[in-house]
Amino acid sequence: MNPNLSQLQPYPFERLATLFAGVTPAAERQPIALSIGEPQHATPGFITEEVITHLHGLSRYPLTRGVPELRSAIADWLTRRFALTPGSLDSERHILPVNGTREALFALAQCMLDPAAQSRVLMPNPFYQIYEGAALLAGAQPWFMNTTATSGFLPDFDAVPAAVWARCALVYICTPGNPAGAVIPGDTLQQLIALADEHDFVIASDECYSEIYRDGATPPTGLLQAAAELGRDDFRRCIVFHSLSKRSNAPGLRSGFVAGDASIIKDFLRYRTYHGCAMPPATQAASIVAWQDEGHVAENRQLYSAKIQAILDILAPVLDVSAPDAGFYLWAHTPAADTDFAKGLLAQQNVIVLPGSYLSRTAHGSNPGQGYVRIALVPPLDTCIEAAERIKSYIVGR
Repeated sequence: MNPNLSQLQPYPFERLATLFAGVTPAAERQPIALSIGEPQHATPGFITEEVITHLHGLSRYPLTRGVPELRSAIADWLTRRFALTPGSLDSERHILPVNGTREALFALAQCMLDPAAQSRVLMPNPFYQIYEGAALLAGAQPWFMNTTATSGFLPDFDAVPAAVWARCALVYICTPGNPAGAVIPGDTLQQLIALADEHDFVIASDECYSEIYRDGATPPTGLLQAAAELGRDDFRRCIVFHSLSKRSNAPGLRSGFVAGDASIIKDFLRYRTYHGCAMPPATQAASIVAWQDEGHVAENRQLYSAKIQAILDILAPVLDVSAPDAGFYLWAHTPAADTDFAKGLLAQQNVIVLPGSYLSRTAHGSNPGQGYVRIALVPPLDTCIEAAERIKSYIVGR
């Protein structure tokens, strides 16, 4: 047995189940779950139909690197979306389809890190727990960058000690962030690229929420975009992760991609060939049409924008919460301990939210998730409004 398995902590939703053991929800109210970031808008019909149409392709093994048409569609989308120099992304060298970003974020560390080196892997705190698990199972040591209201819920790279940078092999960032939705500015991304050059580490940028931003807002900057603005069309030391789960409301499709530094993509392809992670043919066909269409993405953004505004109108007068830069979460400061708030809300209003302390670790003397809850605005608008009214009633009645 891999001894590093013993270092893995329970997933946030396991801890939530333990927290709620013995709590009796308000029976007169239908349950509303705002704890899991699983999109509930309808998957566009043209994506579903493309899956059905191509099910006849099950008689052949798919290639790990995907069909050329898929890689070309991804390259075209990245170039349009992030204003890259036309032709700078080579679909043969810079892009690799993956079965959702979660497995790729995990696998990258297993591919890249030398367990004997006992490297540091930096990550934001709070964070997506896959980053931590990937580092630990690769034999590395996580180093947490606390993201707080003081830092605008962004990692402060200036606060990282030089000795930590010297041992760093990989940095995970999430922009827009989970849970607070903060977007790392382009100049800060360029600062991180300069640090990667100086200390020879790789930047893994999780950008799966990049297409969920407020109507009329500037689209979030991506890592490849920041590199290109520096004149770095080789994207050296830069790897980005994107997914159709949030962008296209297709979490069940398990479709995403990794793009960036050609030398890393080459090694990652070799790793994944042995790992056996090829994307099914029907998924590839559906992914091509999804990456080629922006109409459904714009409609999706409008739905989330409407929900965020409606819920803020209800909650802002009674709760310390504001609109995120992007994404579909609200990161709300609670008037009591986050775990107590979540338990009381379930018992009195049958609404489930996720304590912020379950998304973070105690580091550098504090747990930056304590005193917050993550509210996932994934149900339909009327359900979110009902949930917000219940949360308001709970707070006012305390």
